[in-house]
This record gives sequence, C-alpha cells and structure tokens, in this order.
Amino acid sequence: MEKKADCERAIRKLATDWAREIGIRRGQADMPSFSTFCTWLGQKGYSHYLNFRTSTEPLYDAEQWFDEELGQAWRN
Repeated sequence: MEKKADCERAIRKLATDWAREIGIRRGQADMPSFSTFCTWLGQKGYSHYLNFRTSTEPLYDAEQWFDEELGQAWRN
C-alpha cells in the first residue's frame, strides 16, 4: 500500500500528463473523464497509486485531486 501523500503527488502529475497526452487543456468546458483516466493509469502500470489509506475512499480522494489539477474542482 502506498502513502497517501505520495499518491497525491503522483495522481496530480499523472493527471496533467494524461491531459496533455489526449489534448485536454486546464479549465476547458468539456469535463475530462476520471474513469477514462483510471483506465489509462491501469494501462500504464500506475493503478497502484489508487491504493492508499484514507478516511474516505481512495477513488474519491483521487478524483478530487484529478479535478483540482485540471481546473474542474467547481463540480465537486
């Protein structure tokens, strides 16, 4: 199991990398898909960053970080 702080740093960086790879710009009107991002994480071998201890749920926290990184936090 990974440390939450390490996972947060990784998810934020990987969200930016993923967005750049598929042509998404920060804050654009079309909302990026968190589930598509999770699939990409698995394909790239990074899904272990979704396995950490938290008081909520790892996917909930990861989606928050994803949305914040891509300028979509307003929807949470």
